[in-house]
Amino acid sequence: MFDIDKWQEIFATIKKNKMRTFLTGFSVAWGIFMLMILLGSGNGLSNGVANNFMNDAVNAMWIWRGETTIPYEGMKSGRPIQFHNDDQEIVQKVPGVGVSSGRYFMGNTRYSYLKESGEYTTITCQPALKDVENLILNEGRFINDLDIIQKRKVVVIGADIKTALFKDSVALGEYVNVNMVPFKVVGICSEPGSTQNRNAYMPLSTAQMIFSGSNKLHNLALTINATTLEESQAIEEQIRNALGKQHKFDPKDEGAIGLYNKLENYIQTMKIFQAIKIFIWIIGIGTLIAGIVGVSNIMLIVVKERTKEIGIRKAIGASPSSVIGLILLESIMITTIAGYIGLVLGTGLMEMINYFMVQGADAAAAAAANGGERGESIFLNPTVDINIAVYSTLLLIVAGAIAGYIPAKRAASIKPIVALRDE
Repeated sequence: MFDIDKWQEIFATIKKNKMRTFLTGFSVAWGIFMLMILLGSGNGLSNGVANNFMNDAVNAMWIWRGETTIPYEGMKSGRPIQFHNDDQEIVQKVPGVGVSSGRYFMGNTRYSYLKESGEYTTITCQPALKDVENLILNEGRFINDLDIIQKRKVVVIGADIKTALFKDSVALGEYVNVNMVPFKVVGICSEPGSTQNRNAYMPLSTAQMIFSGSNKLHNLALTINATTLEESQAIEEQIRNALGKQHKFDPKDEGAIGLYNKLENYIQTMKIFQAIKIFIWIIGIGTLIAGIVGVSNIMLIVVKERTKEIGIRKAIGASPSSVIGLILLESIMITTIAGYIGLVLGTGLMEMINYFMVQGADAAAAAAANGGERGESIFLNPTVDINIAVYSTLLLIVAGAIAGYIPAKRAASIKPIVALRDE
């Protein structure tokens, strides 16, 4: 039953001891606020890094040619390794390899359309490259199998190339000259996370035929069917063994071929962030404990100051439970209000940061669509699970109740005559 007299007495006590009440509430609010900030920041960094990894397929792998550094089977070191089309076929047969694309780099090539021209990077590839590098098609299509088989003179241009050569005109179906050779534009694409979309993509077979590529490859891009570090490393080892057998180099010779295993990098990076999250939790819990200790110390002082008052209450017939209940209610009320304030301020600040981050990302996406630059995000969605926030606040409320109960119970057990003599 609601006892208005008891609440009036509590508010009168709080009003009389403003500084003490403020310090109690501040220690609670600060603990919750800092926990929200720490957890939100940790989530923001983790989400930002994970999002950057998504710019390409997480299970992507790139292999490029190198130079031997170890003598092998009578052959000296320093021997250059040259990839050919059959190397892709060999790698594709390795268990665990998903899709793959051979690539032959033409480097900077001259693109022209009517009076406009410029130098851009041409990447010759196969259809699978779209999945490996998560290329975004703005218009049209990507290179397909018929383009490879029939060695069609088609090209997919980056959004920046389209803007530079065609301005506001339609590019699909038009012909651009690539090093004076006409190619039909069949698609316009963007690269997620790229600052510039100045790459063009054409069929590997076409480039090898027209631009004296023969059957040479500069590198291989592929995906692997693995979910753990051990699985990805096992596939990597099998690829090195297969290519080492083909080109006669020691599979342990890391200089012979370069290999970037994105899944391995992703897993290791996420492990680091898991460790950071654990560290943040330790700091956050430490902050909460500091708040609990602060509340406990202040409640001890409160009870000590009111020992004589408690003696008078007991002398005129107040029961121990009513004395304990009064102090307990005061402690719970202060920690509840202060905890809620810390919760609102902490989550509110994280939501505000998230709002500005979303606005910035939308602006960057719009700029990229119009030919501007798009950078990588290192901080994304720095919000906290509301359940964690509520449970943390409840923990402090319970701690505040315990902090008030223990000294109150001790004081309530003192005989009235002893309490009245307390100074």
